Amino acid sequence: MNTILFDLDGTLLPMDTDEFTKIYFTEMAIYLSDLIDGKTLAKNIWASTEAMVKSLDFKTNEEVFLEDFATRIDTDINIYKERFYSFYDSGFLNAKKAVYENEHIKKSVALLKEKGYQLVIATNPLFPLKAILHRISWAGLNVDDFVYISSYEKNHYCKPQVKFYEEILKDLGKSPGDCIMVGNDVEEDMVAGNIGIETYLITDNLLQRSADEAKADHKGSYEDFYKFAEKLPKLA
Repeated sequence: MNTILFDLDGTLLPMDTDEFTKIYFTEMAIYLSDLIDGKTLAKNIWASTEAMVKSLDFKTNEEVFLEDFATRIDTDINIYKERFYSFYDSGFLNAKKAVYENEHIKKSVALLKEKGYQLVIATNPLFPLKAILHRISWAGLNVDDFVYISSYEKNHYCKPQVKFYEEILKDLGKSPGDCIMVGNDVEEDMVAGNIGIETYLITDNLLQRSADEAKADHKGSYEDFYKFAEKLPKLA
């Protein structure tokens, strides 16, 4: 094993998800208030996001989202596209209030990099790259420490589709046995185990939608994960 795939929200970046979502939609509604009312905007974003998550077509998530969103509005989609992108350098930045850094995960990332592991951001690619880069920095991490960052513009599938993980492996030229997936979401992150990727479930900020026992090769807190990273061998 030489590659560590990390989920972002709730894993590398601890957050109050409800507060994050509230700030996100409030700020987006203000930013696009001259084009659409806030309730309709939120409804359309959720619907187009669902279309992205369900899509198994070989189209980027951006293409799927914008094609679906275009069917829900009367305005030129390019106007929305431009505004969505500029939003992530303006009102979106207020969502930082809902997130915080975790010293154990920061130390784990630094240690794994020092030991020679390739580090990957395997976040659900529902956001443009610039929004993901902001959130990596909010976690107190350095973007340059990661060899691959999934994003809405680049990736063609979303979690919990196993095709999301297969695409990352293909892009990296890795086999499942080369990797471990670290995440806090039972359904979205641990599904990587279905294609033979080792899994580590972070139990802080745990997301579990069913009562079934969470299947993971390893489970533990942020502190436990740091101890796990300490025991991993240095790579030549």
